Amino acid sequence: MIRIAVDCFGGDRSPEANVDGALLALASMSDLQVILTGDEEKIKTCLEGKKYDSTRLEIVHAPEVIGTDEKPTDAIRLKKDSSMMKAVRLMLQDDSVAGIVSTGSTGALVAAAMLRVGRLKNVIRPAFCPVLPTMNGGLVGICDSGANVDITPDHLLQYAIMASLYLENVYNVSSPRVALLNIGVEGEKGDELRKTAYQLLKNCDKINFVGNMESRDLLSGKYDLVVCDGFGGNVLIKTTEGTALELLKKIKKDIFSRLSYKIGALFMKRMFMEEKAFMDYQNYGGSVLLGTSRVVVKGHGSSKATAVMKCIEQAYKMESSRLNGKIEESLPEYDKRNA
Repeated sequence: MIRIAVDCFGGDRSPEANVDGALLALASMSDLQVILTGDEEKIKTCLEGKKYDSTRLEIVHAPEVIGTDEKPTDAIRLKKDSSMMKAVRLMLQDDSVAGIVSTGSTGALVAAAMLRVGRLKNVIRPAFCPVLPTMNGGLVGICDSGANVDITPDHLLQYAIMASLYLENVYNVSSPRVALLNIGVEGEKGDELRKTAYQLLKNCDKINFVGNMESRDLLSGKYDLVVCDGFGGNVLIKTTEGTALELLKKIKKDIFSRLSYKIGALFMKRMFMEEKAFMDYQNYGGSVLLGTSRVVVKGHGSSKATAVMKCIEQAYKMESSRLNGKIEESLPEYDKRNA
């Protein structure tokens, strides 16, 4: 059995979405056990009338909630009975608990991961790696998407190695095509950081590096993984998601602007529904934090049950594939002064 702790509070739709997502995960993975942390009475209320295997579900009472407006280091230090910190402590105190899933405060989760969970051997800094759908029906990972703003070329090399292993083991992507986010595709483009990183990536035989990528090609399907600093990655992914959402809004507005458009839309309704599902981040899980000593998955704050289920599935596959062990085996030693 693989045991995953699920932080049931802190998200916009908590605890209902977290509990329902956990039940969906239990139904789809027969060797999964879930531990729900949070206000016990509220969790039990969410479970009333629902069918599930009670032998594979446990509730741990945690009455406090970490708010998104709280200072992360203070929150993890002072709110020891919060749903998030209870989940973290369970994982650290019990080796049978493989990882945690949370839709709560990103800052608090990163702080807890760095200060409590710790890094794998030879990892300089853990990094977030969400995935987005591409135009050819595949997926593209973005690493890092916000955990580390100030980085070195060695960070980017580690992101490429860790995220390549993640895509291979969790999404069955063979020899992921790795690109470096830059202002042009030519090898000499960019600042000194990216020029140096380009050479490191080019000379690394553990990854399939295919060169630089301009941001407009993120969803083209030409790449499986993009490595970047946390600032650039966060801007990249939010700009892409925002553009998709605003485009959908405009299409909907235009359809209702003319009778002929409305009639045409009736014949294309199924296609529009498929495109909406294709662009919905709820169908692609959360951002995994690669490089921590235990599995950590951060779901979007507005995650619905399906998204929570996908996050649990990501954690399950990371553990069942022994991803962390493979990362440790693949990362070369580094000068600890660069940490």
